[in-house]
Amino acid sequence: MFSFCPLQGALSESTASQSLLELDGGVKVLVNVGWDETFDVEKLKELEKQVPTISIILLTHATIAHLGAYAHCCKNFPLFTRIPVYATRPVIDLGRTLTQDLYSSTPAAATTIPATSLAEVSYAYSQASSAEHPFLLQAPTSEEIARYFSLIQSLKYSQPHQPLPSPFSPPLNGLTITALNSGHTLGGTIWHIQHGLESIVHAVDWNQARENVFSGAAWLGGSHSGVGGTEVIEQLRKPTALICSSRTPEGPLARARRDEQLLESIKLCIARGGTVLIPVDSSARVLELAYLMEHAFRNEVAKDNEVFRSTKLYLAGRSIGSTMRNARSMLEWMDPNIVREFEAVADSSRKQNNSGGGKEAGPFDFKYLRLIERKAQIERVLQQAANDDQPRGRVILASDASLEWGFSKDVLKSIAADARNLVILTEKPSASSANKHSIARTLWQWWKERKDGVATEQTSGGDTFEQVYAGGRELELTDATRQALEGSELTIYQQWLATQRQLQATLQTGGATALEASADAVDDASSESSSDSEGSETEQQGKALNVSTTLGQASRKKVVLDDKDLGVNILIKKKGVYDFDVRGKKGRDRMFPVPIRRKRNDEFGELIRPEEYLRAEEREEADGLDAGQFGNHQEDRLGKKRKFDDVGMAGKGGFGSNKRPQVQRALSAEEPDLPTLANGPGGDELDDLEDEEETVVGPSKLLTTTHKVTVRLRIAFVDFSGLHDKRSLNMLIPLIQPRKLVLVGGSEDETLALAADCKKLLGAKLGTSDEHALDVLTPAVGITVNASVDTNAWVVRLADPLVKRLKWQSVRGLDVVTVTGLLLPGGEFAVTDTADHEDGTNKRLKIEGAPSPVPTAADSAVVTISSASGTSSHVPTLDVLPTNRASAVRSAAQPLHVGDLRLADLRRAMLNGGHKAEFRGEGTLVIDDTVAVRKTVTGRIEIESVGLPQGMDMSGMMGGGTFFAVRRKIYEGLAVVAGA
Repeated sequence: MFSFCPLQGALSESTASQSLLELDGGVKVLVNVGWDETFDVEKLKELEKQVPTISIILLTHATIAHLGAYAHCCKNFPLFTRIPVYATRPVIDLGRTLTQDLYSSTPAAATTIPATSLAEVSYAYSQASSAEHPFLLQAPTSEEIARYFSLIQSLKYSQPHQPLPSPFSPPLNGLTITALNSGHTLGGTIWHIQHGLESIVHAVDWNQARENVFSGAAWLGGSHSGVGGTEVIEQLRKPTALICSSRTPEGPLARARRDEQLLESIKLCIARGGTVLIPVDSSARVLELAYLMEHAFRNEVAKDNEVFRSTKLYLAGRSIGSTMRNARSMLEWMDPNIVREFEAVADSSRKQNNSGGGKEAGPFDFKYLRLIERKAQIERVLQQAANDDQPRGRVILASDASLEWGFSKDVLKSIAADARNLVILTEKPSASSANKHSIARTLWQWWKERKDGVATEQTSGGDTFEQVYAGGRELELTDATRQALEGSELTIYQQWLATQRQLQATLQTGGATALEASADAVDDASSESSSDSEGSETEQQGKALNVSTTLGQASRKKVVLDDKDLGVNILIKKKGVYDFDVRGKKGRDRMFPVPIRRKRNDEFGELIRPEEYLRAEEREEADGLDAGQFGNHQEDRLGKKRKFDDVGMAGKGGFGSNKRPQVQRALSAEEPDLPTLANGPGGDELDDLEDEEETVVGPSKLLTTTHKVTVRLRIAFVDFSGLHDKRSLNMLIPLIQPRKLVLVGGSEDETLALAADCKKLLGAKLGTSDEHALDVLTPAVGITVNASVDTNAWVVRLADPLVKRLKWQSVRGLDVVTVTGLLLPGGEFAVTDTADHEDGTNKRLKIEGAPSPVPTAADSAVVTISSASGTSSHVPTLDVLPTNRASAVRSAAQPLHVGDLRLADLRRAMLNGGHKAEFRGEGTLVIDDTVAVRKTVTGRIEIESVGLPQGMDMSGMMGGGTFFAVRRKIYEGLAVVAGA
């Protein structure tokens, strides 16, 4: 039994994805921690309530819609960081760069403190209304984001894994998760969850078609390329429930036609000297677009196309450099064509280096695509476009796709008024709010309306595409900035912070970790000694710590204390002070202060302090650094021995102590500069530009300004979302044959329409015209549905003699047995033969007053159970089959092989048995060069042998004995269940 509840993204236009699965025993699995461009904290309220009960978290894609709220939850929700999280390596690395880009681009991502929470503080202290103070929560820093994502455990494709539960979770009871390729993004995942008899497939935002960079979903193939099979792989076939996204493209195109439309739209714009803006995300789909644009420019320049030769190509994002570095290290997660291209370039470069040639560019080594990570650089590019005497084309790929934050918004404001420019939307934007749409959603609606005219163009292949005129409409833009708190605002914030610390301290010991970090600018005191809290023992003993005392401590620690305020602590807090007048002092001021360092423990015991285990030379270096801060340059003293690698250039513009100078190797004329080759054409004035923005440190509030921009550019739409279409869904669902289908992740209209189509398809597969033959569930946000399959289960009571005769066999964590016995009404036991007892009496009598029925042939039955319990007399009893009935039912209990054989386990067993075993070809295990073992997609094991005489064995010619040895090992890996 398991239930399913969508927390976000069901029956709505929002692309955010959050799903909660509750399995037997109270095990809860959260799939995705998505958000949208509104960054509304109210959408995370239900998730916050569920945090103390969640067992594990699974992440699917490195997009805002799938993990945008992960860092926010780690920062602001107690216990969230203690929940184990699982994802593939690309999702972890690209998700980290995406989150860093998000928080460094817009202050709105930090979210504001709820007005109701501030209202209580404002009312209690007669301050101004908190509605006038949109206070911001402290956003996680880049270091904190990196630490949060380092907690995620990485998995490989097709790797069954039994996760560890959270500390507050019930036992998982053999829960197994498997990540399979979903396409759409790098490292995107279809999750297969196995728990007992429940087999759940969670497939949200997948793509069956192969693309330039991403391979197709692994529904039909054994490898992550998703190519070559005609049947659904065994893990994904006939699941208990298939949770699938219903969001599909409206007019899907083949990859070649899609790429051609995009390039033709760009050609028309840059030919007239315009600027093309393509808003993209900064981690997932940007790889497909960047690869396509780079190789298109390579091909056009090779053809001596002057338009492309004079056009500048840019990719702008705050962390786009890190994203591309991660992509270059993850080629094995991409389509096999990318791997072959990289190998061909590597072989060619090796030959050219041997012959004195230069280095060729790899798949993600950019010759023409220029990476931009600073706002000053994008401003200079836009300024150059405005000051050019002769118009020259520019193509800018900028984050984010919603146009609500990032460099794409800055570029749009600059190019909106020129009719020569073009905006190409590459996916249907989400409508996360009914009152206010995102900028991308507004432009997409203008493109759908076609109110101000359409320019129809034709590609070289004969396809037509449209560019819609904006017609001078006004577009409302909202800019968000951060401003530091001051005056009464700071007092309210400090009060709210003290209140939240108290609330979290009551939840758990380490619950205030996030708030301690968020209050660094307000309270920068550390736990260096416990003397401050001990000073007022006589006054505060027995009193509860209220909000006022918490605020007093928070504000008092911020002040710089003078000698009088330090008191006796001056002996340990101030250097060079050795005397303190104790005359007239009382209590602790008459005693020498002893700082007591607080012990910090984790699940393994007391934390180790690395500074206590320094080697002698490391301690000398640390002492030297401390002395250097006070002007004592001990390294320059006469007679002091200098270390081997000291070059004595610290004061002469050198590299400092303990650092060897780096030898600068001169590059040959044929050898290109490697960083330039990787990140596009460099060496221009953009490299020297730096941002002059002053970051606001500490508590701050959100200021929003609204202005309107006149839009005269053209709008085009080419679907690069990389999602499955209805044709793929209609083809795969009858092959998958789910027992229940749950549709999420789409608007209400398309979800209900798809549900009706799936009922007809699955009904036809089952040979019935009844649309209700299969359950297709379409739950709304917050609605819990029972997604388990209806089963018939009976509870019986096992007699003690029957239990003693059972022979249980273990198969991958499950114990199975076949039971053959006599089923009797409640409270009855079968009468055994008197020969079983020494005194010849009837030892087993009924426990109820009802007369014992006479067993008949109809009473005997074969019952297969997994577990049974019950003490009530009304529960039927299963007892030992009498001897005179055993022969009549013996044929009913046939031997049964239970289990699943893995070829890797068979190979290990054969190697341990002294045989030679190795994998060859497409998953074929060859043993002793004579026996081949294959496993089909349906799970069937096929054994082939060369047919040598049976008498020949390994010591001879590796003959027929190997075949029987392999077959014996296969049977040993399965449980042979027979009658008890």
